[in-house]
Amino acid sequence: MIAKLQPIRPPQGSPLTLVLMVASASIGGTLQYGYNLAIMNAPTTFIQTFINETFLERWDVQLEEYQVTLVWTIIVSIFSLGGFAGALIAGPMTIRFGRKKCLLLNNIFLMTAALLALTSRTARSFEMIMISRVLVGINAGISMNVQPMYFGESAPKHLRGAVSLSSAVFTAFGVVLGQVVGLREILGSEPCWQYLLASNAIPGLIQLLTLPWFPESPRYLLIDRGDKEACINALRRLRGCEVQSSELDEILQEQAETKGMRASHPWELFTDRSVRWQLISVMIISSAMQLCGNDSIYFYASYVFKEAGISDDKIQYATVGTGTCEFTACIMCNLLVERKGRRFMLAGGFTLMTFWAVVFTIALSFEHHITWMSYLSMACVYTYILSFGMGPAGVTGILPTEIFNQAARPAAYMIAGSMMWLNLFVVGMIFPFLYCFVPFAAICLLSALYVGLFLPETKGKSLSVIMHEFHRLNFKGQENHFEAQTKPQYQLGEVCLSTAL
Repeated sequence: MIAKLQPIRPPQGSPLTLVLMVASASIGGTLQYGYNLAIMNAPTTFIQTFINETFLERWDVQLEEYQVTLVWTIIVSIFSLGGFAGALIAGPMTIRFGRKKCLLLNNIFLMTAALLALTSRTARSFEMIMISRVLVGINAGISMNVQPMYFGESAPKHLRGAVSLSSAVFTAFGVVLGQVVGLREILGSEPCWQYLLASNAIPGLIQLLTLPWFPESPRYLLIDRGDKEACINALRRLRGCEVQSSELDEILQEQAETKGMRASHPWELFTDRSVRWQLISVMIISSAMQLCGNDSIYFYASYVFKEAGISDDKIQYATVGTGTCEFTACIMCNLLVERKGRRFMLAGGFTLMTFWAVVFTIALSFEHHITWMSYLSMACVYTYILSFGMGPAGVTGILPTEIFNQAARPAAYMIAGSMMWLNLFVVGMIFPFLYCFVPFAAICLLSALYVGLFLPETKGKSLSVIMHEFHRLNFKGQENHFEAQTKPQYQLGEVCLSTAL
């Protein structure tokens, strides 16, 4: 009996679908991280005055300058603690709701934060600003974990690095956008600072209106939910053509290797020898991304430029230049990462940062003795940020997607995000009292050495190949352990042949 053949359906989407999905997720995702870092520079003086006035009205107490600086530092740095909380809940949320729905639900924190910031001035409450910053941090912590995971699981293998790195591009774009909106001519003036703090609701609203129209992560649909048809449909829409059997076979292989495994908890990864070096790599590189000192420049950009000899009326324009540098560097890294590889970009970025941190410290030390040293200091700030954008800014977020399987990936992102946010908080608290970049230079140098010596290249490789390379580090002398444990039990192409017609 001859089975009746069904006609092949035409593609429901186009390659443009993947690009638009990336833009929609990023506008309400990692763009918020960069935007909310940058908008705190412009209203520094105005909010410090507001804090002092509030204390005076409530308790008839005039705060000392160092006390105002301390309260302001807490307001700025508490964003990091919110991010830490967001990183911890991101994993369970992605498992429960999926990648796309998690990003949409994340906007609850954002909208609440925007409302608190908007009404804080009328309520005469700087505490509302603190709560707002915590909620914005939670929003950023979730998006910084979930968005790279969503992109890495949705992109084809040959574009996986570039698509995942677009998270860093939008983070840098968020920095530039926040700096531009924070100009005195726009929302950076004294009467408008509450509107500046609440303006982050606009990108979130754009995401709420656009992201529901795009598909969920194909890997999540097949591996976590077991929905073959939905996975095929998602792949077809994202690729703009019928599904390639080789790509589906790779997802099937990962499904076979994780069959019967539940999603890992973060603490379980610390005792799992099969992911020991993956975990060490992610923890070191995620920590180095913050301990390198780059985000400290954005937290306290005006302080840095004052030390470099830039006049007060020009600082806001010099600050916009820093964001533009990172944005440009991230675009260049996006274009190069699939050619040069992850390890080259990471090690090269950290090495350049080491050099410029040392030069910057020397320039600051002699700026009061040699007139042109102030210009060298300013140049070092820009080159330091350029070096950061060319490697660590983008590649760091790709690694957990590429070196962990589906069961361990959410927990790995929780650990990586926790390390990033905790170290960002530490740096944010100590930077106002740290007057040289030598510690940052040491961290960059050690990070470059680690990447060069221990991190395998992942460019263009399947998860199975990457896991096999890490196996050589995790199980030295036990070469048969990995093959026996991960031998795939599936038939190539079975889903493609049965559902693509």
